[in-house]
Amino acid sequence: MPAGGQHTAGRERARFVGIARPTPPVGTLVSPAARAQLNILDLVPVLDGGTAGEAIASTVEIARHAEKWGYQRYWMAEHHNMSGVASSSTAVLIGHVADQTESIRVGAGGIMLPNHAPYVVAEQFGTLATMHPGRIDLGLGRAPGTDPFTTRALRRNEAAAMNFAGEVQELLGYLGDPDPDAKVRAIPGEGTHVPIWILGSSHGGAQVAAALGLPYSFASHFAPAALMSALEVYRSRFVPSTEPGGLDAPRTMAGMNVMVADTQAEAERLYTSVLSRFHSIVTGRRGGVTQPVGDIDSLLAQWSPAERQAVSDMTRVSLVGTPDTVREGLAGFVEATGVDEVIVTCGAYDTADRLRSYELLADAWL
Repeated sequence: MPAGGQHTAGRERARFVGIARPTPPVGTLVSPAARAQLNILDLVPVLDGGTAGEAIASTVEIARHAEKWGYQRYWMAEHHNMSGVASSSTAVLIGHVADQTESIRVGAGGIMLPNHAPYVVAEQFGTLATMHPGRIDLGLGRAPGTDPFTTRALRRNEAAAMNFAGEVQELLGYLGDPDPDAKVRAIPGEGTHVPIWILGSSHGGAQVAAALGLPYSFASHFAPAALMSALEVYRSRFVPSTEPGGLDAPRTMAGMNVMVADTQAEAERLYTSVLSRFHSIVTGRRGGVTQPVGDIDSLLAQWSPAERQAVSDMTRVSLVGTPDTVREGLAGFVEATGVDEVIVTCGAYDTADRLRSYELLADAWL
């Protein structure tokens, strides 16, 4: 929990809700370098008893407000066969959100590349970039984003997953400078140089991003265990790239769960929906987002010690509280990790609560 955020629940809750980080001294000012760029990751959550159409409408509403509040990127992630997630057709959603906004960058956080032919991804994102010049991002991961049965239904190429770096390079070629002599050309696509990020939750993605001189985003909002070591691998092995879209120095981003409210108690109450969702993942009972319960203690009391530990491990990089405490926690996270950008996700049940959380965070940070 951020500095100043502990209360009568004691140490167990402080470990469960919050982020493991060095606590800055009281009165420490946030340096300009700590003002990392702030982005939003939207999982397009379907509410328990709600519809995918309602979830998509909420996504558009939040994106419009996020643009006005100063967020720089609005990303959506590819997931399949999950009743509580409506972002399976990620490229279509990106186009829809980009149509409904004006300036915010819209992208994938990410596309699971081995689920698709690189050529198809190049055509899709080349088309998006042609319709929305300078506004489309393409984050690439290699996990399936679903269960084994759906993985087979997707006809996922496991050989491509093993050759992830080669698949990324193929995709970069399709989006690169036009080559009239090429046997296969992405049209639209070639010449768009859609910015590509490599995503990951382990050292594998970090190594690929470093070798290709591409920016790297770590999924610490649900798999934080290797955050610091993966960032170190990326930075220490980074090879500057002279290719279009490549970098001359490392650039990093990390994910974080946030829940911001006017009071600590209200933030923690709303956060119970997030904890319940992670619990459903741990126990294999994935469903829609559920309404918040009275308090965190009553929720934890219903779970086994192993379930509590598993959810705690997954949600360790989370900030829950008032704008002041969350700002301090976010500053500490940026200082500890050295990331250039933070991408936050808020899993509140009600769209109005999600909007309020993002607005308070933007006011406090941006």
